[in-house]
Amino acid sequence: MTLEESIQIAVEGCGVSLYDIVNLKENDMNIYRVYITSNEGISLDKCAEVSRQISPLLDVHEPLSGKYNLEVSSPGIERKLKKPAHFKASINENIRIKDFEKNILEGKLLRADENEIVI
Repeated sequence: MTLEESIQIAVEGCGVSLYDIVNLKENDMNIYRVYITSNEGISLDKCAEVSRQISPLLDVHEPLSGKYNLEVSSPGIERKLKKPAHFKASINENIRIKDFEKNILEGKLLRADENEIVI
């Protein structure tokens, strides 16, 4: 089982869904950011609960070499749509995307499947 699969199980055990995991560096600090979602919204208490559940997993399977900060949050209104499931969950919302030629397109997401989206 991969670390992401273990995290997904832990997150779902807290009654929420795993949206995405991002590794990044900000101000010379490594950050392991876990985004969670729920139809009821995400509270600070829920973020803390998820953090407590996944922190031991990261102690065993270190995601980044060296020191890092674990952050758990909602993806927010400006969330990135990366996976087909992200697009499907955003149908009827206004979105902004960048195509392969770096053109920015904006509009209401009308349809999405595994292969294409329609705005």
